[in-house]
Amino acid sequence: MFNLNKFKKQAKKDQAAKAAGSLAAPKGIYAETELTKEMIEGEKAYRRGTLTVRDLIAPSAMKINSNYLRLGEKFIRTLFVINYPRYISVGWFSPIINLSTTLDISMFFYPINSAIVLKQLKNKVGNLEAQIISDAEKGAARDPLRETALRDIEALRDALTQGTEKFFQFALYVSIYADDLESLDKLTEEVENIIGARLVFSKRVLFQAEQGFNSTMPLGNDELFISFNLNSSPVASSFPFMSSELTSDNGVLYGINRHNNSLILFDRFSLQNANSVVFATSGAGKSYAIKLEVLRSLMMGTEVIIIDPEREYSHLSEAVGGTYINISLSSENKINPFDLPRSIGDDSKAGDIIRSAVITAKGLIRLMLGELTHAEDSIIDRALIETYTKKDITAESDLSSIDPPIMRDLQNILEDMEGGADLALRLRKYTEGTFSGLFNSPTNVIMDNMLVCFSVRDLEDELRPIAIYMIINYIWNVVRSEMKKRILVIDEAWWLMQHEDSAKFIFALVKRCRKYYLGVTTITQDVNDFLTSIYGQAIVTNSSLQLLLKQSPASMDLVQKTFVLTEGERYLLFECGVGEGIFFAGSRHAAIKVVASYTEDQLITSDPRQLLEIEEAKKEFADSLEK
Repeated sequence: MFNLNKFKKQAKKDQAAKAAGSLAAPKGIYAETELTKEMIEGEKAYRRGTLTVRDLIAPSAMKINSNYLRLGEKFIRTLFVINYPRYISVGWFSPIINLSTTLDISMFFYPINSAIVLKQLKNKVGNLEAQIISDAEKGAARDPLRETALRDIEALRDALTQGTEKFFQFALYVSIYADDLESLDKLTEEVENIIGARLVFSKRVLFQAEQGFNSTMPLGNDELFISFNLNSSPVASSFPFMSSELTSDNGVLYGINRHNNSLILFDRFSLQNANSVVFATSGAGKSYAIKLEVLRSLMMGTEVIIIDPEREYSHLSEAVGGTYINISLSSENKINPFDLPRSIGDDSKAGDIIRSAVITAKGLIRLMLGELTHAEDSIIDRALIETYTKKDITAESDLSSIDPPIMRDLQNILEDMEGGADLALRLRKYTEGTFSGLFNSPTNVIMDNMLVCFSVRDLEDELRPIAIYMIINYIWNVVRSEMKKRILVIDEAWWLMQHEDSAKFIFALVKRCRKYYLGVTTITQDVNDFLTSIYGQAIVTNSSLQLLLKQSPASMDLVQKTFVLTEGERYLLFECGVGEGIFFAGSRHAAIKVVASYTEDQLITSDPRQLLEIEEAKKEFADSLEK
C-alpha cells in the first residue's frame, strides 16, 4: 500500500540532498512514482491514437445557441408541453408519432401519493363550494366554470379513493432535427400547429437547449423538470404506441394487419375516390392480391372488368361464370375504336361526346402511326370529324341510334383529302394488311356479366399498347352508358405509360371515373417507368388506395420518395415475403399480409405447380366420369 507520509519525507530529503549537490538520481519510492507517471502519460498518448466506436458515432462538434442546438451538421430544437385541455382524446399524440421526420420523444412519469392529492383536492373543493354559496347569497349569476370544476374534482376524488385512478406529474418533451435553420423553424411550427390543434399548449426551450436535448436522449435523465399534474386516463391518452387499425363495418377483407393481427376490412368506395395502385416486383403476389379482391368484391355485388395481358384470370373467370374475351388478330371478338356511348345522360351533349371521341381516336391513331407532324395532326383531326359526319353523327344527332364508322371509313376520307394520301397509306396495314383483323370491324362484344376479362396475351408486343388503349376506351364508353358500381383492373399498366397519349388517357380516366361509380386499379411491376412519368405520378396522387408489396433495390429510392416512407417501412418492403407489404387507405396505412382460404387459393393461384396439379385433377375427374 502506498504510504503518503513516507513519500513526503523522502521527497524532502531528496530535495535537500539535491540542493547540497549530493543527489545524482531519484531513489526509492520517488523514482517509482516518476516511472508510474511516465507510464500513465504514455498510455494516454497511445489511447489518443486509437479509434473507438464512440469516435465513429460522435458528431465532430456541438454548438449551443439560445433556442436550438447544432450537433455536427444537424440543427436540433426541443419543445415541451406545459398545459392540456379539460378533455383530450385517446391517441391525440399519434399525428406527431406518425410524422414523416426525425424526432426524439421523451415522457417522464412522476407518481404522487394519492393521500397528498386527496388532501389538496379536499381543500380545493371547500374553496369552490364556499365561492358558489357566496355568489348565491349575493344573488349573483351562477358561474358554470366553477360548477364544472367542482364536478370534475369530485369525480377525480372518487376515482382516486376507489383506486381506479392514480396521480402523476407528467413531462413530455419533443426534440426536432433538421438540416438547416430554416427547415428547423418550419418543422417546429408544423409540430406546434399539430399539437395546438388539440388545444395542447407547448413552448420552445430558451437558454436550455442542451438540457432539452439531454432530456430526450435515451438515458432517462430529466434535466428540464417541466411537468403537469395529470391523472391516469389523460396520461394514457398520450401513450405513443398505438396500433394501426384499418377495420370498418363494410367492405372486403384485404388481409391481416401484421402490427396486431387484426383484419384489414375496407370499402374502397368510401374514400374520396375508389382508385387503387399496386406496385411490386415479379412474383411478389400482386396478381394474387388483386384476384382475391376481385373474388370478394363479386360477392359484395360489385361488377369487375379486367384487362389481362398474361391470361392469369382465366381460371378465376371460369370458376365464377364470368365472360372471358380474347382479343387477337384471329379472334372472332371485335371492338370498334369509333364506338360512342350507347346512351347519353342528361348532363352530356352530343357535340361534347363526339368531340371527346375524336380526341380519343386521335390518340389511338398516334399509337398506330407513330409521331405526327403538326400538319398531319390537323389532317387527322379534320378527317375524324368528317368520318363521323359521313355517318350522320353530328351535334344534332340522336346518339342512341347510330351506326358508327370503322377504320376503313377513315382511310377512305384520308385518301380523298389533300395531304392525306401518305397517312392513308400508313393506315392501310390496319385495314387491309397484316393487322386488319383487329381494328376494322364493328363491335360484337357484349359486357353483360358480373366479371368480364379482356385477354391480350395472343397479341404481338407491338399491338398490345394499341389494343389495351382501344379496350379501355370501349370500357369507358360502357361505363358512361350505364352507372353501376364497378372496378376496372388494368394489369401491367407500364405498357400504356410508355406512350404519352395512352398515359394521358389513363390519367383522364382515373380523374373522371369517380362520378360514374367506377374504381380503377392500376397494377405494375416496372415501377421506375411508371413513376418517372408525370402521368404516372398523377395517377398515384389520384388513387386513395395503394398497395406496396416487395420492392426491388433499383426502384426503392423512387418508391420511398413517392410514398414518403420511413426507414422502417423501407426495410419492411425489402424483407417482406410473398403477399406481404404496406396497405395505404387515405391517410392511414398498415403492414399487411394477404391471406386466402383454401378454396379461394385454388381459384386465384398463379403458381404453375398448383395450376398443373389442378389441371391434372380435372383430367382425372373427367376420365373417371367417362369410365
